[in-house]
Amino acid sequence: MFYTRVSSSLKLLKMSSAPDLQRFQSRADQADQIISSLKQQLAGLRSAAVVNACEKEVSILSEENEKLRKEVESLKRNLIRAETRNGVTQVPLPSRTANTTSAPMPERIPESAKEVKAEKTVEAKPDEKNNAKKDAKPKKEKKTPVEESAPVDISRLDIRIGRIVSAKNHPDADTLFVEDVDVGEATNRTILSGLVKHVPLEQMQNRLGVFVCNLKPTKFRGILSQGMIMCAETKEQIELIDPPPGCVPGDRVEFDGYPGTPDAQLNPKKKVWEQIQPDLRIDDNGVATYKGVPFTVEGKGICKSATMRNSPIK
Repeated sequence: MFYTRVSSSLKLLKMSSAPDLQRFQSRADQADQIISSLKQQLAGLRSAAVVNACEKEVSILSEENEKLRKEVESLKRNLIRAETRNGVTQVPLPSRTANTTSAPMPERIPESAKEVKAEKTVEAKPDEKNNAKKDAKPKKEKKTPVEESAPVDISRLDIRIGRIVSAKNHPDADTLFVEDVDVGEATNRTILSGLVKHVPLEQMQNRLGVFVCNLKPTKFRGILSQGMIMCAETKEQIELIDPPPGCVPGDRVEFDGYPGTPDAQLNPKKKVWEQIQPDLRIDDNGVATYKGVPFTVEGKGICKSATMRNSPIK
């Protein structure tokens, strides 16, 4: 039986025509081409997936880099504020494009020339005694003035939130309070204000206020005042300006559109405060403003007057 089936298969194979074999071979070649094409497409898909993954990673890194840049800028601003509060004068950095090669290198002095110069210096000492009286008066150090080009606007004032830790009557002035104020520094400041006739003493205890901290200290009846509390004021009424909720001593009051750095200390001769004060007002909504721009504590809100409207700030 087995041999009979094998014999039949051989007869059928012999009966197969040559065209049929060619057709089978052609289909096999086509299958090979399809497999090769699929392999190429698969490789392309893998490459595209790698590129997409790389682009996504680059996007994530770019976002993180931008966040870090903003954090660095915020820390720089906080550092400048802290230095300004502690009396450190801010000096602008030179431009990166400044020509650093313009200054010639100093010539090296030969040893022989140094010896000659030293001998001349020794010989000149007797003459120095004769001129000692002329040089006896020390030269006064020149103070660095505020740049003439600096605009006179609200950014020149160091305005901060402060807490009146305690207040008492001035021993020699019936109209003055003597206040111990925390403005976020290592030690509290003594600040005097003429509010005796307008604000009860008990309302001055342990309360927040808005203070100008870079006025030149001034004595009033023997006590040095190191700042000024800001109030809404008319001839009939004076009211302290209230900071927004959540403020702490040392918070900086800022003004949108006025990003300058405050002076370490205002020069009374320049009349900076006198030029700025007329533009300080409480608006119709009770908001403290400079030229219509609100007194703002970043992330906490705006400063207001409790009851006064459309009045000057002094």
